[in-house]
Amino acid sequence: MDLDALAFGAHADDVELGCGGTLIKLAELGHRTGIAVLTRGEMATRGSAEIRTGEFTSAAGIMGLAVHQMLDIPDGRVERTWENKLKIIGVLRAHRPKIVFAPYWVDRHPDHEEASCLVRQAAYLSGLKKIETGDPPFRPHKVIYYQTRFEFTPSFIVDISGVHERKMKAIRAYGSQFHRPGQAGPGSEETLIGRPEFLATIETRDRHSGAQIGVMFGEPFLVREALKLDDPVGFFGPEYLWTIP
Repeated sequence: MDLDALAFGAHADDVELGCGGTLIKLAELGHRTGIAVLTRGEMATRGSAEIRTGEFTSAAGIMGLAVHQMLDIPDGRVERTWENKLKIIGVLRAHRPKIVFAPYWVDRHPDHEEASCLVRQAAYLSGLKKIETGDPPFRPHKVIYYQTRFEFTPSFIVDISGVHERKMKAIRAYGSQFHRPGQAGPGSEETLIGRPEFLATIETRDRHSGAQIGVMFGEPFLVREALKLDDPVGFFGPEYLWTIP
């Protein structure tokens, strides 16, 4: 199925946390959206590969995705190998997305950093006709980076105020990963995202991004290339007046 937007993550829940609201909004606008995760999350401290697969499917339904797919790259060993590039090229050529979302290339988790580079390189290589995969060559229009652990100066911010509640519902579908009061025993070990305050920090981050564009909630994005504007006068309409001191 051809897609308008396809987001890649190293693990299930990466995309939902970073740009889930934007994907929900795009689907509401009539665009075909999807998520592809590189691993099954088998190395995670909490949950299991089987549990996370089910959570991934539940989150996809909440978000209205047209496609959700898990690859079989080993968790904790996401590496820039030719084999892994071919796996991502296969996804790109199968779904031919107009734009691709990838995690920001600076992160505390090596899988996230490697995933960012893998997706960027595969997006270019996918357009080379002499790489044979059984599908015709294809290159997306743009690779766009979403925020993970570390902040960046965004190229643009998407207003997700109207869909933020659904974004948080999709995130909470990953119940194995987040804090549950009274939880004890195996699978309750503390992790960064398993802390009681973690979901509140996501909401705070989205509020901060929203404040930068004068709305309730936002998601920031970064592109490596300069953005082309044919009509700056038309683009910078009255909604930008609030930024004037």
